[in-house]
Amino acid sequence: MQTHCISDQLEFEGFDDHKVVAGFDGGAITSDAGALLLRHADGAIGLFDRVAACFIDHRDPDCTVHSVQTLVGQRIAAIALGYEDVDDHDTLRHDPVLALLSESLTPKRSDCGVLAGKSTLNRLEHGRAGAPTRYHKIRYDKEAMEALFVDLFLEAHDKPPGEIVLDLDATDDPLHGQQEGRFFHGYYNCYCYLPLYVFCGRHLLAAKLRRSNIDASKGAVEEVARIVTRIRKSWPRVRIILRADSGFAREAVMAWCEQNRVDYVFGVARNERLETKIAPALAEACQSCRASGQAARVFRDFLWSTLDSWSRRRRVVAKAEWTTLGANPRFIVTSLKPERWAARVLYEDLYCARGDMENRIKECQLDLYADRTSAHTMRANQLRLWFASFAYVLICALRRLGLAHTRLAEATCGTIRLKLLKIGAQVRVSVRRIKVAMASACPYAEEFALAHARIRAAAR
Repeated sequence: MQTHCISDQLEFEGFDDHKVVAGFDGGAITSDAGALLLRHADGAIGLFDRVAACFIDHRDPDCTVHSVQTLVGQRIAAIALGYEDVDDHDTLRHDPVLALLSESLTPKRSDCGVLAGKSTLNRLEHGRAGAPTRYHKIRYDKEAMEALFVDLFLEAHDKPPGEIVLDLDATDDPLHGQQEGRFFHGYYNCYCYLPLYVFCGRHLLAAKLRRSNIDASKGAVEEVARIVTRIRKSWPRVRIILRADSGFAREAVMAWCEQNRVDYVFGVARNERLETKIAPALAEACQSCRASGQAARVFRDFLWSTLDSWSRRRRVVAKAEWTTLGANPRFIVTSLKPERWAARVLYEDLYCARGDMENRIKECQLDLYADRTSAHTMRANQLRLWFASFAYVLICALRRLGLAHTRLAEATCGTIRLKLLKIGAQVRVSVRRIKVAMASACPYAEEFALAHARIRAAAR
C-alpha cells in the first residue's frame, strides 16, 4: 500500500507572512475515499463477483497474482471514479482505498502491488475467443455478460411492476484510429461505431457495440427478444411497451411485437403522403397560431400503411403543429388502443418521455467514458463498453439504495462522483483495523453517512 512520492517541494505565493509549499509526499492519502461506498454498493448487489463469473480463466493458479475478481472490481470501480484509461492503473494500483477492492492487502509476490497494473488489465480486455494462447488466457462469456444486465434489473424490484417501458436508441461512438469495423457514417459525419442501448427508466438492460454501416434497427429484434424472454420468465404477467424513434419503425420490429404481445410506440419519418393526410389539421393549427401568436397543436388519429414496406395498416397519431417558424408536423405509429391512450396523451405523455433516454446515454458516454473504444478489435471494445456500462449500473445501485430523497436522488453519475466519491482522506493501517479519515469539510458528509446506513440495511 505504499505510494510513489515526488519529494520535490512546490513553492507557491506566500500568505499572511507564511511560505506556501506543497509536495506529493503525504503517504497513504487518497482522493477517492468514496470508493468505499462503491465497494459497499457492490456488496449489496454482488456485481464484481458476478461479472467475474462471466470470464473463463485459463491461467495457472500457482502463477496468478491477481484474480479475475480483483481485476474486474478494480477496472469497474476506476471507471466509476473517473479513470477511464488502463494506463492510469500503474499509479492507481498503489491507492490505499482502491486496494480494498482486492482479496488481500498482502500481494502474493513481493515485487507486485495489491492491485494490477496496466499490462495485466490490458490482457484481460484483449482476451480472445477460442482456445487460450500464451498471452491471452482469459476469455469472457458473451451470453452470460448480456444476461447479467437483465438479471440485475429484475433484482432491483421488490415486486413485479404491472407495466414497463423499454427504450431503444442507437448513438454514435466516434473512432479516431484504425479499429476493426470502423465505417464512415453520413449522419454523424465521422468514422464511428453505432452501439445499441436498451433502457428501462434508469436501468440499463443492453449495450451492444455494432458497426456503423447498418440500419439503426439492425439486431434490435434479437436484443429485444432476448430481453423480453428473460423478463417474462420472472414476470410472466408484466405488460411491456417498446419505445423508440423513427429509426426503429421497421416492419420486422413491429411484426415481432405484434406476434409476441409486446406493445410499441415508434416515431415515423415525415413524408409527403403523411403531410397531405393532415393538411386540414395543419391549416387549423396555423389559424390558431396566428390568432394567439403562440404555437398551436392539433392531433389526428388514423389508420395508415406505407406503399410497400408495411404488411398491414397500423394506428398512426399525427401532431399537426404550427409555430412562429412555420409547420412542424410529427408522426408516431403504435399498437396501443385509442380507448386507453388518446392521441394527445399518447404523444405528449408517453412518446415524448423517451427523450429522457438521451440523458442516460450521456451519462454512460460522457460521465463513464463508454465511448473510449480505442482497442483494435471489436471484441475488446465491446468489453470496454460493458465495463463502462457496469460502472453505470454500480452508481445507479448506489443512487437507488442509498440516495433516495436526498440532494443527490436525481443526480447524474458525474455529479455523484464529484460530490460523493472524490473525497480526500488519510488511510492508517494498524494491526486490527484500517481507518480512512476523510476530509472534515466534506459538504456531503451527511449524504455519505446516510447512504452507508441504507446500503448496509439493504444488504442484510
